Amino acid sequence: MKTAEIREAFLSYFESQQHTRVASSSLVPHDDPTLLFTNAGMNQFKETFLGLEVRDYTRATSSQRCVRAGGKHNDLENVGYTARHHTFFEMLGNFSFGDYFKREAIQFAWTFLTEVLGLPKARLWITVHISDDEAAAIWIDEIGIDPNRLSRLDEDNFWQMGDTGPCGPSSEIFYDHGADVPGGPPGSEDDDLDRYIEIWNLVFMQFNRDADGTLHPLPAPSVDTGMGLERIAAVLQGVHSNYEIDLFQALIAATAARLGVTDLEHKSLRVIADHLRSCCFLVADGVLPGNEGRGYVLRRIIRRAIRHGSKLGADGPFFSALVPELVAQMGDAYPELRDSESRIASALANEEDQFARTLDNGLSILDGELAALSGTVIPGELVFRLYDTYGFPVDLTNDIARERGFTLDLDGYEAAMDEQRKRSQEGGSFKVDYSNTVALEGETEFTGYDSGVSEATVMALLKDGDAVSTLEEGDDGIVVLNRTPFYGESGGQVGDTGFLSANDVKAEVRDTTKAQGHHLHHVKILSGTLATDASVRAEIDVSVRQQIRLNHSATHLLHAALRQVLGEHVTQKGSLVDSQRLRFDFSNEKPVSKTELSTISDIVNEQIRGNTPVTTENMSMDAAMDAGAMALFGEKYGDSVRVLTMGNDRFSVELCGGTHVERTGDIGVLKIVAESGVAAGVRRIEAVTGARALAAFAAGESQLDAVCEALKTRADTVVDKVTALRSEARDLEKEVARLKQKLASASGGDLTADAVDVGGIKVLAATIDGADVATLRETLDQCKNKLGDAVVLLAAVEGEKISLVAGVSKALTKQVKAGDLMREFAGRLGGKGGGRPDMAQGGGSDVAALPAVLADLPNWVQSQL
Repeated sequence: MKTAEIREAFLSYFESQQHTRVASSSLVPHDDPTLLFTNAGMNQFKETFLGLEVRDYTRATSSQRCVRAGGKHNDLENVGYTARHHTFFEMLGNFSFGDYFKREAIQFAWTFLTEVLGLPKARLWITVHISDDEAAAIWIDEIGIDPNRLSRLDEDNFWQMGDTGPCGPSSEIFYDHGADVPGGPPGSEDDDLDRYIEIWNLVFMQFNRDADGTLHPLPAPSVDTGMGLERIAAVLQGVHSNYEIDLFQALIAATAARLGVTDLEHKSLRVIADHLRSCCFLVADGVLPGNEGRGYVLRRIIRRAIRHGSKLGADGPFFSALVPELVAQMGDAYPELRDSESRIASALANEEDQFARTLDNGLSILDGELAALSGTVIPGELVFRLYDTYGFPVDLTNDIARERGFTLDLDGYEAAMDEQRKRSQEGGSFKVDYSNTVALEGETEFTGYDSGVSEATVMALLKDGDAVSTLEEGDDGIVVLNRTPFYGESGGQVGDTGFLSANDVKAEVRDTTKAQGHHLHHVKILSGTLATDASVRAEIDVSVRQQIRLNHSATHLLHAALRQVLGEHVTQKGSLVDSQRLRFDFSNEKPVSKTELSTISDIVNEQIRGNTPVTTENMSMDAAMDAGAMALFGEKYGDSVRVLTMGNDRFSVELCGGTHVERTGDIGVLKIVAESGVAAGVRRIEAVTGARALAAFAAGESQLDAVCEALKTRADTVVDKVTALRSEARDLEKEVARLKQKLASASGGDLTADAVDVGGIKVLAATIDGADVATLRETLDQCKNKLGDAVVLLAAVEGEKISLVAGVSKALTKQVKAGDLMREFAGRLGGKGGGRPDMAQGGGSDVAALPAVLADLPNWVQSQL
């Protein structure tokens, strides 16, 4: 059976068993800050299993797209090098929410595998938890499994959502590939080999574990199952590697054809095929390449794929051209893939284009640094700088280092990253889920719309993720209150800061977040001891809250103005609102012009000057939609929603749970300070309001005055002066480039006379005084063109540093490789280097040895022939 047929057979079978077919949820988990990406079929049903959400069905089945490429679940480094690791995979699942339990789940699985798919019963091996006599009895007495093909395991067969909360035993089904494949059954010493492969896991959510570890039976036990589509396809198609199934073979063949590769077993083809799936689906689900969070993970995957394409000989863009093949393979099952095809291809093409420049710049920097490096460990500071300044992911630097015999100082890199995180006010991290650490009922009552102060009771305390009874002076921890004026971060608005106080206790609240309906106050205990059940006075920092309110309200006016000027296609793609400024990401295919920005700014400020009341009203979702309200990105809405109305003639009507000004005039003024592109089809506007906007205006005036003074001109003539200087500078740059090219041409012509013949190959080694690396490269090309079949090594000396470039005619690269040449000769000069078979670059430091080393090039070439 083809992969698509297996997927449909699974879903159809469970539909016939009264399961509701549920579409795959997005790879971006909805309202779950604990997950980077959706990584299991049960993710979209998490709140249903927790009893926090009720659906209109009690049985469900799905084929869930999943990504494991960041955070806790990260398989990136293994992809392509093992038979079953992927960044993207599909999880087939059937679920029971308090309906059927072990007997039916086991019977469904057995019937599907043996009757629908036709797998031989004798090839299936079962595992159950050591305590689960019930499941064992069902398998042996009712299904008829040979007891000798059933293993009882401990940790491998017990599932839990967290340290506390729903949990229970599981039962796994393995496929036995036969005695000719190495490996033992589950639970044996060699069970990690390939003979027995897990294909299905049945989880029986039977208990609720409380904070002290006690298991309490759940009133409505549930079932969560998962079977990897790629694994079962490999079994049914008679192959041992997931990469040999029909879907991957089609993607690998398309990649090989695109790159002109004949070795279809090359691991880089597997990497590209896998990464193509994850990248395309991530873009389809709204993730775009960026420098933080999910966007950064996507960028890493794309660049890793491009890097492997380069290893296969790709000399230009190729990755985006593979999108149509993926759509052909998976577009029927996932129509959103076909609907987003052009947007996906555009996003990948833009990243390829950008990375081509990054690769050239970064490799040049890396080559230079390696040439001057003593030892074989690349310092963490350099690894960080390559990432932070040149966009080089660490795994890419590691790939290059491994090829050239270096290792990375990862501890130093992490230290540099920690310093950057401390400097950053935005962060792209994902929050720890504290909801399972302590059992709390209900929700925190939020009083912050009406007041900045509230008397409250401490419901729970956490330290290092664990529930505690007290927090002492100096401790960092989390405080959960029964009511609070502190706004918890959501919808783009940052959490409030302030203080909790009671008698001799004072705690600084440095951030406020939300989890499972509770506000988590991230605190530092400044004095005293804070205990559970204590009464405290919760008071926000009013000045900071006011600045946040100004910026948040301005964001709504900005959104409405963008739609008015640019069109109704504009929708919010993300936002950040804090006390310093506002940042608003929105959909738009092209940059916003200066004229458009000016118009948008005028419209917003006109609404601010109107000084109209800002109103909020709670109503049903249907009523809000009828009133024309727009939903904001990043918010989760219940049956009752909060509708915010601002401006003249209901200029902006949106759903929003954030805090806002009382009148538009409170904002004072808005100044747009930046407009940029953050991804394909997504633009970003940054702006400031109130006193910060006035400060920005004043700073602009001051900078203009300084420019005028430096140029000895007035403000009304400064533009003409700068234009004239730029024109003069461009003319000088062109002249310098022309002279360098002339020098390279002349040098090349002069040098070729010194080439010697080695076995019919022209060999040239020379030093060019005063040349930089760019001139060395140009001269190298001149020499190769004039000499024909040739091996060339050129050097330039600046102080105690030697720059080297090497070139080998393409026709000779099977015999002599420029990369090998560079590693050898740079090493003799106390340096490092490397590169492609036809061109390489490096450096050294032993200037005194240079003449003798260059003179030995003919002998070395002779040894390679």
